Amino acid sequence: MHTNDETGHDATGPLSDALSNAASRRGVLGGMLGGFGAAVVAGTAAPATAATTQATTHSTAQGETGAAAAAKRPARPVAPVNQEVAARFGPEYRTLPEAVAGVDIEPLIGVHSAADIAARRRAMADYIWKGAGLPTSLPEVDEGFDAPDFASLTGVRRIDRLTVPLRYRVSATVYDLLPRKRWNRRLALYHNGHGEPFDTMLRTVQALLDRGYRVMVYAMPFHHWNAQQIADPDDPDTLLPGPSHRELPPWERAGFSTLTFFLEPVTVTLNYAQATYRPASVEMVGLSGGGWTTTVYAALDPRVTRSYPVAGSLPFFLRPASPKPSPTIGDFEQTKDALPGFYAAGSDDFLDMYVLASVGRGRGQLQILNRFDDCCFNGVGHRAYHAPVRDRVALLAGGRPEQGRWDILEDATHEDHTISPYALSVILWDLDTSNITT
Repeated sequence: MHTNDETGHDATGPLSDALSNAASRRGVLGGMLGGFGAAVVAGTAAPATAATTQATTHSTAQGETGAAAAAKRPARPVAPVNQEVAARFGPEYRTLPEAVAGVDIEPLIGVHSAADIAARRRAMADYIWKGAGLPTSLPEVDEGFDAPDFASLTGVRRIDRLTVPLRYRVSATVYDLLPRKRWNRRLALYHNGHGEPFDTMLRTVQALLDRGYRVMVYAMPFHHWNAQQIADPDDPDTLLPGPSHRELPPWERAGFSTLTFFLEPVTVTLNYAQATYRPASVEMVGLSGGGWTTTVYAALDPRVTRSYPVAGSLPFFLRPASPKPSPTIGDFEQTKDALPGFYAAGSDDFLDMYVLASVGRGRGQLQILNRFDDCCFNGVGHRAYHAPVRDRVALLAGGRPEQGRWDILEDATHEDHTISPYALSVILWDLDTSNITT
């Protein structure tokens, strides 16, 4: 694990202090989340311009705070429900499902203190790396690599290929894109999902490069540029075709977790960033399976400051309630049946991970869910846990947004499994107007 000097504090002050002040804060909980704001239904909106970004960053860097600084911030993008799309869907896409009736969300959130946060992170890491802690290794680096998948991007000064050796003769490839524009000292991680087309990835990465971010791009194990063979778990000299994720159980052993295929590449490449160019902050965006990776990794490693998981998870109690397809059980890596030792909390593991990903100095998470998503995690069931998780994070943060915040964006502008232009505009707005590096 990492020291607070490197990552920021997991929480501030004893929970008893926060509880003693809770009553005085109840009236402001809805407004204390700053850059995230309240969850809204969606539409299309243009991202903040470079000019407004520079003005906001400059005023913040000069120490301008309060009303004067707020007045210079561009307004958060908002837009209405796409009524043409909504007309094609039934009432189950606008009403809470039966699965939430009578459910008390508060007891399902098992994180109540800084000690709980530390214990949950330790338990997660112990399962994944079997007590060895987060890896401290570095990747192999090939500078100036020709990566055709990114040929359409503009404003790229150089692409480096980072290779992370894993078990069973598997490796992960991560691309490190350096912007031609002056680097803003911030690193963004983009994680694609299970074979999602590259259009969303390229659109998101381009927007980040245009703002001066250095961007690392990840693919799921055995997908896209990570498609490869794997050693037979019982005969290491024999290579087998790359498995689907649901075919991974034979590789799950008492001394090895297949979750390392998903999470270790992020750890090792962050080690490299920290050891070589030391970004001032690390933001993470992921779609679908990459949204799951973003959720889990941001909970596990507080070096990730802001995280934006899109269409990546729902708490376990809501999994059967997504209207299409029904039920949404999640992929191999996010099911209790496949990994009962990892998802072992008495509380709901995902609710806890949302909290873990959000509490700490300069940290926050915006979960983005598509109401009419044609794949998964759709509907409006998330409204049941929105306020409880948001308020638990605010309580653990001592009522101070700079010490942690969490929110949901419900995107109803489309019916695709994607990061919509509207959702991307909100992500960029939050990054532009809440510059946590100053």
